[in-house]
Parts: sequence; structure tokens; C-alpha cells
Amino acid sequence: MSNFWFGEGLRKGRKTERFPHAPPEEPPLWPSVLEGSTDTFCPTDAIKDGKWDSGKCISCRLCMPEFRPTGKQDTFLIKKTEPALKKSFYLYKLDTGACGACNIELGTIFDPQYDANRLNIFITSSPRHADAIVVMGIQTEGMKEALKNAYEAMPEPKLIISLGTCAISGGILGDSPMSRDEYHIEIAGCPPSPYTILEAIAKARGE
Repeated sequence: MSNFWFGEGLRKGRKTERFPHAPPEEPPLWPSVLEGSTDTFCPTDAIKDGKWDSGKCISCRLCMPEFRPTGKQDTFLIKKTEPALKKSFYLYKLDTGACGACNIELGTIFDPQYDANRLNIFITSSPRHADAIVVMGIQTEGMKEALKNAYEAMPEPKLIISLGTCAISGGILGDSPMSRDEYHIEIAGCPPSPYTILEAIAKARGE
């Protein structure tokens, strides 16, 4: 079977998207930027005074039809960049209590469709080799010390990335592992799309 897929790859040619240097080819509606102008029920208080907070949204769709998705994938917030990391950017994944969805979407950016390696973005299994720590999930008691130790083990310069609503605000399940003020990059979504993750990580390097 592996020979079949190898042959198909040679026959069809390159399939990797040019994103983020070109528009996304098939952006999902959920999650994406929501637009609306009225108050409506939201179980996580993501909508207040007619404004939408992407960092609290779990894409439950209870706000429809007052709010609707636009398909825009830029549901992230860059508070700090590190241009020194443009040549290579190593990420250390830390799941503090996630359902697994953010883990899957993060892994997807390294698949052939997106191929984050072409942008010099890589995964490392040790925080000592990492440029950024990617925090996923709510805070759980057993992971408090692990998060602290991983951050302290990272060399400077370093970034803290919150991936997904649970890491940013706790979502509907609990509390976030860190204060939102402590995160350098927020990548919102439940879970975020690969397009959102890839563009946010690329821009974290000052691109």
C-alpha cells in the first residue's frame, strides 16, 4: 500500500499550499472570525456588548443568527515577536489538559498540505531545544509543575503560545494554565484551523 501512495505522489506532483504566502485554498467557516452587532446568549461570555472575544469562543454556534462566521482565519493575537528566530523556529508542545483536538490540528500543519517545515518551523521533544512552548488545554493540577519546569528549561529568547480556547481562557471546562497577560501569542479556536495556526506561528517571528 505504501508503494501505491508513493506512486500517486510522483504522478500527481506537488500538492502543498503556498499559504501563508497566498490566500488559503479551502478555509473553514468554523472556526473563523465571527461578525455581528447584538447581544446574544453565549455560555463562555465570548460575546458581550455586541463584541466577540475569539479567545473565549468554543464555536458552539448558539449565537447564530445574530453572529455569523466569515471564513477569515486570522483569529490570533500577536503581542510579541522574535525576528531572531526566522531561520529556524522549534516548538515544544505541552498538553496541560486538552481534549486532543488542538494537538491534532497542530500536527496537521506538518502534513504535506501545509508543510510547516518549508517555513523552517519544526517540533522538538525537549524544551531545552525549543524557541517557543505551545500550551494546549485547561489547567490540571498534575501539570502545573511540568509547565513551570518546561518554561524555565527553555533558552532565551523564548515565546509562550496559547493554542485554543481552553489554553487562552479556560473555555467551558475550567481555568487557563496561565494568565492571558503572560502569553506572547494567542491562537484562538476550538480547535483553531491549520491556517490560523500556521499564519500565527509564522508571524510570531516578525514576518
